[in-house]
Amino acid sequence: MIYFVSRHQGAVEWIQHQTEWKVDCFLPHLDTVKIEAGDVVLGTLPLHLAAEVCKKGAAFYFLQLPQKLQLRGSEYSVDEMNGMGACLRRFDVRAWD
Repeated sequence: MIYFVSRHQGAVEWIQHQTEWKVDCFLPHLDTVKIEAGDVVLGTLPLHLAAEVCKKGAAFYFLQLPQKLQLRGSEYSVDEMNGMGACLRRFDVRAWD
């Protein structure tokens, strides 16, 4: 199962234009109880949730969007995201406790 997690409509539209990904489920918030080994989670997550995803044996790809501080929290179009260099980058996140 491939999940995409974001509250931003522009991000949802952006991933729908990425032909290498076929997302099964779009969510504004992830309940990690749903995640199983072999799943793929794309988007933006707090570190503790990203760590839970990775601990369960799922892959986590962070939606990386280089932007200036004053623009954080803004809504962007697909073209704006592409222009800023939006990409998905895989991370293996672990909690050390």
